[in-house]
Order: sequence, then C-alpha cells, then structure tokens
Amino acid sequence: MTHDELCEIAVKFLRKNGFEIVFDDKLKSVNCSGEQPDAIGFRSSVSCLIEAKVSRSDFLADKKKRFRINPELGMGDWRFFISPPDIISIDDLPKGWGLLHVVGKTVKKVHKWPSNCLWISEKPFKSDKQAECNHLYSALRRMNK
Repeated sequence: MTHDELCEIAVKFLRKNGFEIVFDDKLKSVNCSGEQPDAIGFRSSVSCLIEAKVSRSDFLADKKKRFRINPELGMGDWRFFISPPDIISIDDLPKGWGLLHVVGKTVKKVHKWPSNCLWISEKPFKSDKQAECNHLYSALRRMNK
C-alpha cells in the first residue's frame, strides 16, 4: 500500500464519519507550525487529523517534528495514525493519539476513535487554531481564483 492510497482512504474515512470539510496531503498551506496534514477533517466545533504511515522508519521520524514535540503547535483536536497493521501498535502511540489500521479496503478503529457524544467534550488536544485557519484559508483562496 502506498502513502497516496492511505491518504485517499483516510479522506474517505473522515467523510464517512461525519467530517464534511476534508483535505488531503495535496493541499499545501503556509502556517506557523509547518505542519502539512496527510488528511484533516472539520465539522462543527472539532477537527481531526490523520497521519498516514507506510513504514516504521517514517513513523519514528515523525516524532522529531517540532509540532509533535510541542503538541500545542499541531493541528487536530483529535489525532490519529493510519497504517497497515504491522507498522504501528497501540504501545507505540504518543500520548493522546489514536490508531487506525487498514486491512484491505477496511479501516479498523484500533484505539481512541470516540463515539459521537465525545468528539467535543473529550478532545485530547488543544490544536493550533491559527494553523488550522491558515490551512482553510489556503484552500478557500485557491477555490476563489
């Protein structure tokens, strides 16, 4: 499975789970954190970031990014890794992160995917709303041309 395929699956998964505004990794934005999400979705009062990992080395390298070291600089009130099952386990996850595994074309909610009533009340992260606004602004600016 390629990174592009995982990103496409993540975008479809977010849409199927109530996120009507969703962007993939092809949207590059200018923001203070430098974060470029693989998939990010927005719905009323909540954002969800999904990072796609196709190799263990890519997953381990992710920990060195400044917005991972300082979670308040990152996007997403909720943050998940999506990968094939043999790449990431629950024990590998940074604090607050969830895990999704792709088996065939099916996304398995392995860890921390909340029920509907918890999306707003139990957010594990205080996301960088300015970075999220900059990301949305970049998308809207392109649509307006």
